[in-house]
This record gives sequence, C-alpha cells and structure tokens, in this order.
Amino acid sequence: MSKQKTIKAPFSVIGIGLHTGQKATLTVNPANDNYGFKFQRIDVEGEPIINADPDLVVDTSRSTTLEKNGVSIHTTEHILAALYGLEIDNALIQIDGPEIPIMDGSAYPFVEAANQVGIVEQNFDKDYFVVTDNLTYEDAEKHTEILLVPQDEFRITVMVDYNSPVLGTQHAHMYHTGEFETEIAKCRTFVFLRELEVLAKNGLIKGGDLDNAIVLVDKPLPQKKLDEIADLLGKPHMKVEEAGVLNNLTLHFQNEPARHKLLDIIGDLALVGRPIKGHILAARPGHKGNVEFAKLIKQEIKKSLKQGPIVDLTKDPVYDINDIEKLLPHRYPFLLVDKIMEVSDSHIIGVKNVTQNEPQFMGHFPGNPVMPGVLQVEAMAQAGGILVLKNLPDPENYMTYFMKIDNVKFKRKVIPGDTIIFYLELLSPIRRGIVHMGGKGYVNGNVCVEAELMAQIVKEKDNEKITEAVQ
Repeated sequence: MSKQKTIKAPFSVIGIGLHTGQKATLTVNPANDNYGFKFQRIDVEGEPIINADPDLVVDTSRSTTLEKNGVSIHTTEHILAALYGLEIDNALIQIDGPEIPIMDGSAYPFVEAANQVGIVEQNFDKDYFVVTDNLTYEDAEKHTEILLVPQDEFRITVMVDYNSPVLGTQHAHMYHTGEFETEIAKCRTFVFLRELEVLAKNGLIKGGDLDNAIVLVDKPLPQKKLDEIADLLGKPHMKVEEAGVLNNLTLHFQNEPARHKLLDIIGDLALVGRPIKGHILAARPGHKGNVEFAKLIKQEIKKSLKQGPIVDLTKDPVYDINDIEKLLPHRYPFLLVDKIMEVSDSHIIGVKNVTQNEPQFMGHFPGNPVMPGVLQVEAMAQAGGILVLKNLPDPENYMTYFMKIDNVKFKRKVIPGDTIIFYLELLSPIRRGIVHMGGKGYVNGNVCVEAELMAQIVKEKDNEKITEAVQ
C-alpha cells in the first residue's frame, strides 16, 4: 500500500487572482494523516476553514469557487491539481484574500514550490477509491460527457472541441500521476478573444493578462471592438490582424489547451477527498461537469461505505485460523475471528462465521438464537488486535487490554448462518502501546455493529503495566 504524503515545510506564493484581480499571499502548510485538503481565509474574522468538498462549490463560471457561511475561495482548481498531481494527500492552504493567485495560469509554480520544500511520506496508507463499476455523467446542454471505468491507477483521457478553426479538436492523456509534473503541470489556462468582452462585463478576469492566460484568436475583431475590450479590462490597446495565438505566445505543447482541461479535471476531482484508482474519459469537460462528476463519485464512496468492504471470500485469506492462533492468545470458545482477508499498517478486514453450535446460543436465546452484542464487539476487538500484533517479533508474549469503548451501536441482530465482515482502521498512530481504532461489522453489506475502541498492548510478564492498563 502507498503511504499518505504531505509537504516537509510550508511554502508561500504571492500573486493576483484571475477573476477578482486582488493580490493575495497563499501559504500551503503540512498537515497530519487523514487531514485532506482544507482552505483557510486568514484575512477574515475567526480565520474560517473551508473543506475542499464538491458539496461546498457555489460557482463554476470559468473557475471553481468554494463557499461556507458566506466566506468564499475562488479558483481552487490549480493549487489542488498541483497537490493531487504530486500525490500529496494532506495540506492546509491558507490565503489572505478571496482568490488563489493565478500565477502564470498553470499549476507549475505550485509544483515547483512544493518540490523546493520537499514531500514526505506519513504513517497512514492512502485511502483509495477503487473503481469497480462504470460511472457516467452527461450534460446535453454543454455536450459534456464523462465516463469513469475501472483501472489499477489514476488515468485521464480528454477530448476538447469548441468549433474553433484555431483550436480544432484536441486530445490529451495522462497515463499515471507520474506524468503530471512534466506533461500537464505547465499547461496554462486559455480563453478566446471573442469571449473577453462577455467575461469582463460579468465581473470576471479582472486580473487577466497575457502573462497568465493563452488568448486564442479564431476570428479577428474590428479595431473599435478590440479597443472597447481593452478599455473594459484596463489594458493597453492592441492590434490583431490574423487568427492564432495572441501576441505570438509560444505554447508548451501543441495541444496545451486540452492538457489544461485535463489539469482542471484533476483539480476539481481533488475535491472528492480521496485518491482515485480508475480511468476517466472526458469529452468537452468544464468546471460545472467536473464538479458534478466529483459529487457523483462522492455519492459512490458513501454508498460503498454503507455496504461495507467488498471481500471475495473465495480467495485465500491473508491469515487463516492457524495463523490467527499464533497471534492471539484466545482459544475456543472465545476465539471469535476465523480469518483475515486484508491487512495494512492502518486497517484490517476480518471474518467471523456465526454458527449454531457456538455455546452462547444455548442460553441466548433458546429457540431464537441471537449473537450477544458484547461478543460482536469482542470479535471486532480481536480483529483489531491482529492489526496491532502482526508487526511484533514475538506477538505471543503480548496481551491487548481494553481501555475504553465509545459510540457503540447495534444496527441489526446477528444470527447463526450470518457471516460478519469486520473493517477496522486506526484513528491515530499507535503511541506508547496505545491503540485507537474505529470499526464496523457488516452482514450482507449492512452494518450490524460499530464502535470506537481504545486498548493498550503490554508484555504478558509486565505485571505493572498490565495493572495500569486494566485500571
């Protein structure tokens, strides 16, 4: 499993916002495991934090704007694309203004700054959203189509077509995130000359300049109209005599506009909050479609969490019952985990087969056997104990003692014939032998039990520590 990542130290950039035209300082800070991406407006009273979340998007007019309790962050897509493209998972993004600086119109200035301070691995594994079924989105009005299909890594294929003889139909692809820095990050935002008047009249691109955007001329405009646009933008008058790229700007790639659209998709899908293993195919994408698709992915993630982990019980387990007996001190009738199907440094998936011949059903309840809730929690805890003990060189010499059980809920009864799938994950790194886990048990995809568990692992012969743990 790949580890989560953050930056080694904070980095800052200063620039103006493309649409607001306001100068701001952006500072990206390291963050703990499982923090995700969050924005903070340090110029606003209370310094509110806004999560990078598609449900908080309030505007997709030429950029992506987040808002919470009346506080906004404009143009979030380029900084998020830079972080996601560098496989960074956790960061606090502070800004003293309403809009992320546009810099040169690409994600590269942020990539460069992050690389200068360095990127570090963290303790927890990455929490991938692994695509198992096709997911589709279509916007008939904008002719946008997006498809997400299973793939063992993050891959994107993009097609853009704006009925422009200058731009034509362009394609771009990124086969894996390792290509982001060299193939995608430098690609700048673009706009057609004919769009500038409408954008300016709608209060946008106040910070637009030839230094931070590619301006495409698919049809020369009368000089009078050009002068009006320049006055609207507060820019010097200019002459445009032929179609092409305004000011003879040199493109980084022949298909730089399509690559920038790919960059925007990465930035907008970073709002999902989890790295994705899947292949995205997008035709004529835009921020509106990207964000709506991010919401669909988020819904799929919520659905999968409710249904529990997908486990193929026909596969060989990571640990069978013989392996488990080498790790846990429990024996019949109190060994309540039958096999382990998946395990990493931060999570574990265990299986308990509930059978009629277990002794608790002699009295709980005769004629209507139900697995006691306390035994469900115990079985969950035993799976968690395996997660902790598996890395010890001599696990047989250690014991795991409960310190606290919180937020226990029983959602449905468990009866003989059921198979409980337990999923547990560390809620914080293990320190001084203290383990804090969150877990759920599922029967047929439905939660039957959930709880937060805290325990301490101690050497069996260390009586003093055992006494402290029990207390």
